[in-house]
Amino acid sequence: MQLTPRDLNRTLLARQHLLERTTMPVPAMVAHLVGLQAQANLPPYLSLAARLEGFDPYDVSAGLTTKVLVRLLTMRGTVHLLVPDDALSLRQWTQPRQDRERAASQNTAAALHLDAGEFATAVSELLADAPLSGKDLGLRLEERFPGVPPTALTNLARVDLPLAQLPPRGCWQQAGGVVYQYVDRWLERSLVEPDPPAIVRRYLRAFGPATAADVTAWSGITRLGPVVAGMDDLVRHTDENGRALFDVEGAPIVNGEAAAPVRLLGQYDNVWLSHAARDRVTTTLNRKRWMGPNGGMANTVFVDGMLEGLWRVVDDALEFELFRDLTRAEQQELDAESVRVEALLAS
Repeated sequence: MQLTPRDLNRTLLARQHLLERTTMPVPAMVAHLVGLQAQANLPPYLSLAARLEGFDPYDVSAGLTTKVLVRLLTMRGTVHLLVPDDALSLRQWTQPRQDRERAASQNTAAALHLDAGEFATAVSELLADAPLSGKDLGLRLEERFPGVPPTALTNLARVDLPLAQLPPRGCWQQAGGVVYQYVDRWLERSLVEPDPPAIVRRYLRAFGPATAADVTAWSGITRLGPVVAGMDDLVRHTDENGRALFDVEGAPIVNGEAAAPVRLLGQYDNVWLSHAARDRVTTTLNRKRWMGPNGGMANTVFVDGMLEGLWRVVDDALEFELFRDLTRAEQQELDAESVRVEALLAS
């Protein structure tokens, strides 16, 4: 089937539950999306509020506390909110992405001369009795590796080893620095060998149809072309340029004429970070308006399925910077979404 850009846009939004909210439980949505971008605390809450009817942010806090959810460095070398099954396998799968950061980042440069095995043993021993804050972990490691800056040691541990960020980090309206523990120790379950084809299928259910390059953009893992090409169960579509797009059998395709309501998302959301061209929901110009020198400039406004503005909280109210004039119907949708988000932020 040949798909237009609007077909791909609407299909992506439908699979992301951004055309119509659903009532599924928070962990089920997190699992369906194969994690939520959670480098900052607020974006996953906004992502869930845009997708779930009756979303209660304290469900995320409860999930983190009861270990139904976990925060962990995985896709693209960023922190994601995950369900335990994914935390135990995706970190294994995305370790090559962390290895590239290890080699290139100035944050780890002062510690790269250390023996990897000796370093891992030291971290394991220090976390054997109890979790440690990032600061304390660095200071304790400095005692074992004198002359290496504690911040470099903490950063090396973060990228080298599967360290989860424990609550209250990431809990709703709670302050808290980063406290680390091995994810398998925290969850009291063993790490799981990843199944790349199964991960690709789950990506396609939430983000497809797509190419191997798109899976790489989402995950940070390269050389996926042979993996995708070897999956005989996948079906193929084409885009307007005749490029092959892979998909799972039976996954819904949504016509480009379907309505796409206004949605307010956070500073980051995988819906626009998970394709190679990143053009399914934004133009190049509008993405540049969002993107600053060190990351996203503000939260995002989606109108008719596309990134069409930014929003910020100013004096407890939402302030908008729209990239185009809205129709009366679109403005009414924006007003309704604003009420929802204001209620969320005030909860």
